Amino acid sequence: MKLVIAIDSFKGSMTSKEAGIAAAQGIRKVFPDADICIRPLADGGEGTVTAITEGMGGSFRTVTVIGPGGKPARCRYGILPAAHTAVIEMSGAAGITLVHGKEKNPLHTTTYGVGQVILDAISQGCRKFIVGIGGSATNDGGVGMLQALGFDFLDAAGDPVPYGAQGLSLLKTIDNAHVLPELKECTFRIACDVSNPLCGPEGCSAIFGPQKGADSEMIALMDPWLAHFASLAGKIYPDADPDYPGCGAAGGLGFAFRTFLNASLESGIKIVLEETHMEDYIKDADIILTGEGRLDAQTVMGKAPQGVAQMAKKYGKPVLAFSGCVTPDAVICNQSGIDAFFPILRSPVSLEEAMDSENAKANMSASVEQVFRVIKTFIVSAQ
Repeated sequence: MKLVIAIDSFKGSMTSKEAGIAAAQGIRKVFPDADICIRPLADGGEGTVTAITEGMGGSFRTVTVIGPGGKPARCRYGILPAAHTAVIEMSGAAGITLVHGKEKNPLHTTTYGVGQVILDAISQGCRKFIVGIGGSATNDGGVGMLQALGFDFLDAAGDPVPYGAQGLSLLKTIDNAHVLPELKECTFRIACDVSNPLCGPEGCSAIFGPQKGADSEMIALMDPWLAHFASLAGKIYPDADPDYPGCGAAGGLGFAFRTFLNASLESGIKIVLEETHMEDYIKDADIILTGEGRLDAQTVMGKAPQGVAQMAKKYGKPVLAFSGCVTPDAVICNQSGIDAFFPILRSPVSLEEAMDSENAKANMSASVEQVFRVIKTFIVSAQ
């Protein structure tokens, strides 16, 4: 029996790799000689760096950068041995969890640290980048990141504009004469699972600004500032399109990547599946195991297990999913490629007990074991 295990992390309990190992232990109690391949899984959000870097045999590097509130922040990213690839989560350098109290203010928060991480990766020889841009604390249009990379954003006096969205209010000139030369050698795949434009009623200021600390007055200010920024960018880069789906991601960071760094904005799970060569493993397997911490109706809307299931169904493979919990509306997963799903909790417990890493691993192993005992029973009966 040949199996592929690709389970997303159970946030706070198990990494993708840990969940896969636990599931494999359960299978081997029933099928000791099973050919099991554990593959990393993430959807481009939290946990992507860990999943891809561990799963692809890469190494981790930590760099100190200017955090979103201006204080030092430690950001860990991954370097894959093949093709000099860096795997980055922007939230590690400019995420909402890095600001507290009055620091949570998009007029001042900056993406500068994201650019510093890219600079460090370039210094390590990386020329290919996979960047997840979820969970930002910023609404600066990505200007901070671009400043770190050598782009000049100047006010009327020819001085650099300050950090944050407030800097856009002073912006008069954009100059790319001092950009880091190595950027011409770099490619960027951006995990972006929102379709919002840069500006307008569905833009980043109106939709995501409130969760970053913006009130209605701030939103009314920032939206035209970003529109002005996009207009100036278009004078240098004719393909600049603030209405392109995803340009409003991460407070306009999607626009900055696409316009200034010629990046592609793509589905996070699509990037992960392609970069980890998942299809090569799935097409030859007998059974596919996937899962995530919570299985619900949202799972079929571009989340990692759904991506795995769709790929498996391309080859007619059965798919089993395991999760920490399931909701009643999770039944929709059965219509979208997941043949059967199973919650791994085995008795009523507190949230703390359920989230305990050792408990989660034991529950995963035990649940998978019992499912495969059923599979073995039917195999024996059929012989």
